[in-house]
Amino acid sequence: LHLEDEHGAFSLKGRAPTLKRFYTEDVEEDSFGNESKPPKMSFLLLCHGQSSKFDVIFKPTLAQRLEGKIRVLEGDIYSNMTLIELVGEGHKDEFTLDGLEKDTEERNAKSSLKKDIIDAVRVNHIQFGNCRVGKACRKTFTITNHTRTKVMRFEWEADVPFQFSPKVGHLHPGCTKDITVTLKSDVPATFRRHLVKCKVTNINFELPRRKVQDWDDRMCNVTWKDTTRKDPAARWPKKEKVVKTVPEPAHTVVEESSQEAEVYLSAIVAYTQFKLSTIVVQLKDTLPFQTRTATFRLHNTGKVALEYSWVEAADSEAVKKPYSTALMR
Repeated sequence: LHLEDEHGAFSLKGRAPTLKRFYTEDVEEDSFGNESKPPKMSFLLLCHGQSSKFDVIFKPTLAQRLEGKIRVLEGDIYSNMTLIELVGEGHKDEFTLDGLEKDTEERNAKSSLKKDIIDAVRVNHIQFGNCRVGKACRKTFTITNHTRTKVMRFEWEADVPFQFSPKVGHLHPGCTKDITVTLKSDVPATFRRHLVKCKVTNINFELPRRKVQDWDDRMCNVTWKDTTRKDPAARWPKKEKVVKTVPEPAHTVVEESSQEAEVYLSAIVAYTQFKLSTIVVQLKDTLPFQTRTATFRLHNTGKVALEYSWVEAADSEAVKKPYSTALMR
């Protein structure tokens, strides 16, 4: 196996069982035609029905499309040649979404090798799994500005029942911001690769950058003001809490700087369901200071985790106290 790679981005690694089948022999320098080869050559010996596995590793050194080849020389005289083409694309993004699952979309088998590989490497996926109806499920990831001089503005184009926080914000050079996406649905629903886009643009502030603080739509100012209502027991009027969202700093968008990031969301929202083996627990007659134990079964028949608690009620059921709490999947 000969790996041809001009930029050193690809590497070939045999797995443990494969390495045991490698041998080394003396070969003639002209065994490959006019090409000059070292006097020692490693070869792989496979008996009838045997197979070997190799890992091809891509570690790009440039932000561009890179190609390589693996030449498979077969036979005692190394005359029959099989060629395996390697294609990868290195990226150096100005911004990235980190902490997300990476997966590969299914592609049309008739598409070209170049399109098939380049289109498949950049898919961000958030798996919420199974969520209960009416309960908020959250996932967190980060967005990072990798530039040294550019200020970026991001905005998520998301609809109910998915909420992004912050939905709109700024990213100063070299900064990272946590993004929380919340799913809360009041009805059962299934989401399979629900697409959400994030629009990212470069911006310039009207004020010098050193005078502009970081901003997103979560930020607010809290003040207290006097009201006309008075507390009879106090000599001063009551205070009222006032919360105001911090306005977005004045800025202009840099022309032709708009980019989009895509995130796919998957989840199953369902009601909790359970089944009890009995609704009456009959304990045998018990002497004072002795203990009797009875057992019954609680079975989670639904698709989501079942949260439950036991409550001991008085005869009138007017007073109740928690007995135990648990979570069952």
